[in-house]
Amino acid sequence: MAKRRKQPRRPREKAPTVAYTDPEGNVLVLREQLSAATIAKLGEAPASHAASLEDAWARREEALFERLAVSWEIAGLPLEDQKMLLGRYRMSDADTRAWVRRTIATHLERHIPELA
Repeated sequence: MAKRRKQPRRPREKAPTVAYTDPEGNVLVLREQLSAATIAKLGEAPASHAASLEDAWARREEALFERLAVSWEIAGLPLEDQKMLLGRYRMSDADTRAWVRRTIATHLERHIPELA
């Protein structure tokens, strides 16, 4: 029996992005849009009733960052791998996390108001 050839994958179109620079010169690049399914998933309530309000808020915050962040240049070092981006976000200091939260909130208001 002959094997079928796999059709080559069409390259995905990259979503438009917006770059935001913090006071220290670090650059966070966020996607300008998300799929309807991703927006619906992010808009869902927590699956567990055991989750505290604070825990649910933190999980949504991380999920937004994970879905929106394309790259983050910190001190001249660009990060583009999703695991590295999320790891760097998790170990950021309070001021950096606050800046990222404000930046994402502003970004959502401008580009994805259904999640704001």
